[in-house]
Amino acid sequence: MSGAWVDALAAVSWDVAIWAPSLAVLGLFVGLAPSLPKTRDWARTLIAVVLAAVAARYLTWRLSDTVLAFDGTPVETVWIWAVYAVELVAFVEVAVFLLIMSRAERGPGRADAAQAALTARGDYPSVDVLIPTFNEGPEVLEKSIVGAQAMTYPNFRVHVLDDGRRDWLAAFCRARGVNYIARTDNAHAKAGNLNNALAHTTGDLVAVFDADFVPHRSFLTRTVGLFAEPDVGIVQTPQHFFNKDPVQLNLQVANDLPDEQRLFFDQMAASRDAWGVAFCCGSCSVMRRSALAAIGGVPTASITEDLLTTLAMRRAGFRTVYLNEKLSQGLAAESLDAFFVQRARWARGGIQTIFLKDGPLGPGLSWLERLFFFPWSWVIQYAVRMAALLIPAVYLWTGLVPLYLDNLSDLVFFQLPTLLAYFLGMRWFVGRTYVPLVSTAVGTFGTFRLLPTVLASLVKPFGQPFRVTPKGALNKAGVDWGTFAGIMAVAGLTAGGLAINAIPGQGLLSDEQIFPVAAAWGLVNLSMLLLGALICFDAPRRRKEERFRLDAPIELAVHDTAGNAPRILPGTYLRDLSVTGARIGFSAGWELADGARVTLRLADLDGFLGARVVRGGAATATLAFDNMETATRDQLIAFLFAGRLQPDAGRSGKPSGLWHGLWRRLTGPAPA
Repeated sequence: MSGAWVDALAAVSWDVAIWAPSLAVLGLFVGLAPSLPKTRDWARTLIAVVLAAVAARYLTWRLSDTVLAFDGTPVETVWIWAVYAVELVAFVEVAVFLLIMSRAERGPGRADAAQAALTARGDYPSVDVLIPTFNEGPEVLEKSIVGAQAMTYPNFRVHVLDDGRRDWLAAFCRARGVNYIARTDNAHAKAGNLNNALAHTTGDLVAVFDADFVPHRSFLTRTVGLFAEPDVGIVQTPQHFFNKDPVQLNLQVANDLPDEQRLFFDQMAASRDAWGVAFCCGSCSVMRRSALAAIGGVPTASITEDLLTTLAMRRAGFRTVYLNEKLSQGLAAESLDAFFVQRARWARGGIQTIFLKDGPLGPGLSWLERLFFFPWSWVIQYAVRMAALLIPAVYLWTGLVPLYLDNLSDLVFFQLPTLLAYFLGMRWFVGRTYVPLVSTAVGTFGTFRLLPTVLASLVKPFGQPFRVTPKGALNKAGVDWGTFAGIMAVAGLTAGGLAINAIPGQGLLSDEQIFPVAAAWGLVNLSMLLLGALICFDAPRRRKEERFRLDAPIELAVHDTAGNAPRILPGTYLRDLSVTGARIGFSAGWELADGARVTLRLADLDGFLGARVVRGGAATATLAFDNMETATRDQLIAFLFAGRLQPDAGRSGKPSGLWHGLWRRLTGPAPA
């Protein structure tokens, strides 16, 4: 089969004209695009049009020269058309994405002006802060409740909506001075819980935070002013996370790979807002009560009540505004099981809207609104990804060519510039929130679990119960064997097909012209499948609380067992801090022994934190807090989760760090 590679390379023309389209694309993105202002609509539209034109050129050639020109058996012809159909469907999703991204984010100045006007008026609308909960533990809910209470807005009340009807939570709410609301059943899950709370509250506005999200102190002061415009029904803010998600941890790139939702919340949602088609994402949002009343409350027909709320309000004359500021942070899925429970609910709920009168295909919306609100990504992306994985394997085992070619130079002339334009264009639009190989591998990994949900939802969209994402439980090391088995099966088919056709005299292919292309395609698939397989190994989370890095001076006193006056340790500072402990550093020459009792004070807290040394040493020590007063603990929670600290688990590090981490994961043991 090595001769096929030699013949293929020999068949590729090295005429500059053949490579000109690819060189032009490279020139655009290396020479011109970096200087274009991404904050201007005209620049974004220019790049989007260029990408669409390059793709249209490729698809036109595919149809005329590789599909219509093909003359084969009925089976071969059907296969040729099927592969082309996959590419057409993929282009639909890409085209919608490009249309969305062709508009730039509207700047934060509108929130500044709205906040200033609100302060000048001094007339603050009343806000009911709703925290719906079902089975979350105290370690999760405490942060949400305490953080909500710490907001600086002058006219709000916190309500905990308990669909678990738990006595301990009712007692906790009484002790914290927040309102506790429970109901006798769990009809319509979260949507029903919210509607029940609306009947027991009266605020002008309603803020909603899932039980694992903590608002920043300034959340309401930054969002409420935007409701001065009477047609604003919802203000949505992005979701950020203080912990690492399973993908980041399992690939051991927690500090260098942005979390899986950054592409949507940082980039796509902001551009959707510029088009006027932002939508509610449930948590971290504020809604106008009169707008909710106009639509009869939160819709209950779909398990994704947030999107339906947006659509219902649009039909009633209200719009959703997206404020792209980090004003809260929450708990990302802590295990692969939680990850897929959450994504499967989103996928099923999005597909359900297709079948509802109040969905994107129902009456009362413009064609552009229908285009933007249709769940293209859920319907298309996983089916296309699976097809892309299987197409080269089908060719390698059956000889069914995916496309008819006169020579491989046509691929260089038409397909190569299309691939370059797509990957370089994505990076131009969304920056480091998209990492070509890794982002594609993450999508490949998700395909094996979510494609069955998508197909089942298209056949039977309703009837599945609402599943709450598991939160707050320490995740143990394990393997997602179902996904791993699916990945290994496709990888085995691909690798086996490559191997058997590489053995002289044993190949299954009668037409070897396309083999080098299929081999390259198969090798790329194998690399993505390998990364996907590595994600299947769930990294354990041994700490009950996230530790946040910070460098801040502290006052540290060391106590002895004899009852002498405490010794002040000079030059002491924090290295990291959590609700349950800290790591400190101090001047050389001092040493803390295991078990020593200490007291520390941070400038941002009024009280003292008592602690014992659990791992001592010279110049550094790890502490565990104990006997902390409630008021001090609340201040600590507010400082960590609702204050100026605001750690961000979604940051993107240097590319060198990312690739080093991936190499370490590929060559090392499972994550610990």
